[in-house]
Amino acid sequence: MIDIPSHIQPIDLAVIGSYFFLVILIAWRVVRAGKKAAAKSFENTEDYFLGGRNLGWFAIGASLFASNIGSEHLVGLAGQGASGDFVAAQFEILAALMLLLLGWVFVPFYLKSGVYTMPEFLEKRYGPGARNYLSWVSIVAYVLTKISVTIAAGAIVFTALLGIDFWAGAILIVLITGAYTILGGLKAVVYTDLMQMFILIGGAIALTVYGLDEIGGIDALAAKTDEEYLSIWRPLSDPEFPWTGIIFGAPILGVWYWCTDQFIVQRVLAAKDLSHARRGTIFAGYLKLLPMFIFVLPGVVAYVITSGPDPLFSFPVVEGAEQFDAALPLLVVHVLPAGLKGLVLAGLLAALMSSLSSVFNSCSTLFTIDIYKKIRPQSSESKLVIVGQLATVVLVVLGLAWIPMLNLIEGGLFQKLQSIQAYIAPPIAAVFLLGLFMKRLNYNGAMASLIFGAVLGVFRLILELNKSQLSGFLYYFADINFLHFALLLFFLCSIILIAVSYLKPLKEPRNLELVTYSRSKTAFNSLNVGLSIGLVLLVLCLWIFFA
Repeated sequence: MIDIPSHIQPIDLAVIGSYFFLVILIAWRVVRAGKKAAAKSFENTEDYFLGGRNLGWFAIGASLFASNIGSEHLVGLAGQGASGDFVAAQFEILAALMLLLLGWVFVPFYLKSGVYTMPEFLEKRYGPGARNYLSWVSIVAYVLTKISVTIAAGAIVFTALLGIDFWAGAILIVLITGAYTILGGLKAVVYTDLMQMFILIGGAIALTVYGLDEIGGIDALAAKTDEEYLSIWRPLSDPEFPWTGIIFGAPILGVWYWCTDQFIVQRVLAAKDLSHARRGTIFAGYLKLLPMFIFVLPGVVAYVITSGPDPLFSFPVVEGAEQFDAALPLLVVHVLPAGLKGLVLAGLLAALMSSLSSVFNSCSTLFTIDIYKKIRPQSSESKLVIVGQLATVVLVVLGLAWIPMLNLIEGGLFQKLQSIQAYIAPPIAAVFLLGLFMKRLNYNGAMASLIFGAVLGVFRLILELNKSQLSGFLYYFADINFLHFALLLFFLCSIILIAVSYLKPLKEPRNLELVTYSRSKTAFNSLNVGLSIGLVLLVLCLWIFFA
């Protein structure tokens, strides 16, 4: 029996229940839209994993945004704002530029090659060994980052809002989301994402407005915080987010996450054509400028509310999280009126589930297409879908098991996620980015770079988990800022990739026409060009205004 807190009114519970019913109904109707479509979605891998490759730009952009907005944003970004790290908004601003890079640089190669997964693309570029490496590393990365952190964030939300035990909340969100994902594959995920985008943005805007009204407006916010509090630039000496790390290190994480990660790229692989895929990434780029205002800024509002002489609420200590990670759900509970509170809570929980369902779908795609199908190439389409669904269960268990280890990594939820990604991203970003433009790079160089990056990344992670027991050089190495470490690792992996490729050329040249750059003319859509220029100008304006 769950003891519902007094701040949750019956109308809020009714709204939450109605919203979840609508989400499930949409997912079910997408799957059951005619007997043929239903049969196809469960028996054809292209339809189940890539939505039939017929998605339009609006659905792609909305799904990119809604799937990404999950744990580290709803919980982590607000927590960073509440703890004084408004600079975390830089990752959202940089994401807009990374999405442009995805649309203009990477997408043409992905669509021309006709691949299902990123490891499959890497095989076409380098060879089967590179595919096997990326398949397993990606799955491990999902367990260490997306699955575990998203489950933990969902549990934090359940704990802060409904008073449910942390681990009970974690298991509950896994069970609900697992059933939701198995229901319909990527197409169901995308169309529920589309609805959740409107609810999420609308609710977050309402929360920001009500929160600012509670403290007396934007002028009061500025007056009650230090001048540096709302700055997105930090000095070189800053231990967490130095400006050098933001400019040179964070984009490396961005290239991996936004341009080469199955979780994100799977949506553009499902596009009708190149123009729709590219415009979808541009649309998502504009949406990614919103989180600093609707997630980070409410965190600052929560800080102001709790630091006054008569605080509206206080930050509790939540198992498995920094205390500030509860900023957004607590602000929802104490600032919004009944009814609207229920709608925002529903959007909050559904967005967490949306992000998790997208991870599950991507994991099942990777395991099924890149691992199981390689072992059993004669498997039927329907069996491949079932195998992907069963593999998700195992990954969920591993994700739950990793959650306690997150406590050993410094920082809040958002910083923990970025820190772990700094150990994974550099070698993968190097082989993808350089591989598009340097045809001389080969399998030997790619494998040397990937293996070296993995070994050094794991070594650094182990040292950081045990940093309190280290001294001398090992302590210094473990204490390097994670963004600076990402830059260093990318540089080393790039050197190894180029050097080994040139020193050990392949005897038999490979056909790289579909996976490397050529000087052939490409038709540019003028609207896409104009929208891209406008997005870059907006980013520059934000950088200057919040300096």
